[in-house]
Formats: sequence, structure tokens, C-alpha cells
Amino acid sequence: MIKGLNWLSTFMELKVNSVRQGGLCVACLCPNAFNGLCQPCRADLPVNRWHCRCCALPLAFPSAELLCGDCLKFPPPFSLSCIPWRYQYPLDGMIGRYKYNGQRKFARPLLADFAGLLEQRLNSEALPKPDVLVPAPMDSKRRRRRGFNQARDMAEYLARDLGIPVAAGLVRRVRRVRAQRELNREARLANLRGVFEVTSAAPERVAIVDDVVTTGATVRVLASALREAGARDIQVWALARTPG
Repeated sequence: MIKGLNWLSTFMELKVNSVRQGGLCVACLCPNAFNGLCQPCRADLPVNRWHCRCCALPLAFPSAELLCGDCLKFPPPFSLSCIPWRYQYPLDGMIGRYKYNGQRKFARPLLADFAGLLEQRLNSEALPKPDVLVPAPMDSKRRRRRGFNQARDMAEYLARDLGIPVAAGLVRRVRRVRAQRELNREARLANLRGVFEVTSAAPERVAIVDDVVTTGATVRVLASALREAGARDIQVWALARTPG
């Protein structure tokens, strides 16, 4: 097993060996759930087992360098990504019902496990804890239509569990852009150029929080803005990464 996976495998083994029963599973309504998911549904979550250490892009097999070709050719402005799952069934449906329908019950099991995974990784790899959590900013019109920013929602949950403050106002969007899902990686980077403004000096250690990383364009641009504002150790924390 490659070193970067120790935090994930150790945590999942602890979960299996210390399950506390109670409540309904949000996925199948089984009465024996732990943090909102029964053990079979939790086992169905698509673990991001082999991945690039820097951007967490899922890999087909373990890489000796632990870096994908894109990160080798174009090193990103962040140091590593903590993204435990792939954006595939059934996790994509759970995130979608949370993100687009406001059904937070589908996010709570993921966030509870995510907080535990993050704490396990920080401890097992002796990683310094970020000074602040920075949720990926959302366009104000989209936020009003949706009713909440899922990245800020996630950051506030993680802050309570991990004891790290949220700096929700540190970065803001200064203009609207085309929907990113319609664009490829190069077009996404061009679309986002100049979209983020850092409102004050950034602390040295920052974790960017978002729900899903697709091409990585948004977190690259956001991390670049934070680095220009003084951040030196930038991590990306997200629930899921698209397979590419």
C-alpha cells in the first residue's frame, strides 16, 4: 500500500471495528446506521484509492512519483489535496441532492467521515494544521438562488470538529463567469482569470474547502490569489474528485 493511503485505510479499519448503531441510513433507510450511513452503503462509497498526492486526480494504478502528469508539467500553487472519494455513484447523487436540493441529510454522513479522515491524515503524516479554512466563494446571484454556499457550509462543519476558524470573507468573487461545467480545463482557467479578490493579508497556512474538484481550475486560481496575498502552505480539502 502506498504511503499516502495509510491515513484512509487506518481510518476505515477503525470505523469497521467501532461501529455504533442507531438511526436510519439516508441511502437505504436501514435502521442500523453510523453517522447516517449503514456499513454496506458506506462500503459502496467510491474510495479515491490511488491518486495524485498534489491534486488527488484518481490514477489507474499506484504511481512511484505519486504525481499526475499535469502536476509534473504544471505544478499547482497548492502543496497537497485531501480528497477521499471519487465523484461517482452513489456519492455523486448524495452530493447532488445536498448541493442542488438543499437536502443536508445527505451531506452529514460524508462530512462526519470527512472530518475524521482529515484529522487522521493530519496526525498520521504530521501535517501542520491550517490556520484558517477558506470556503470557495460562490457568485452572489447563484448563492441567493440556491439558498446557501455548500463550501461555506462544509467549512463551518469542519471548523467545529477540527477547531480551525473559517475565514469566509478572506476571498470574494468580483465578477460573474460562465458555468464551469460547460468548459474544458484551459477554458476554465481563462474563464476564472481575475475572478477572485483577497480582501486582506492571508495567513501562512490555508486550506481551501470545496465539495467537488473537477479539472482543478478553480482551486488553482483561488490558491494563486491566496499565495499572492501571503499564504505559503496551501491545501485543498474536498469531498470528491472527478476521475478526469
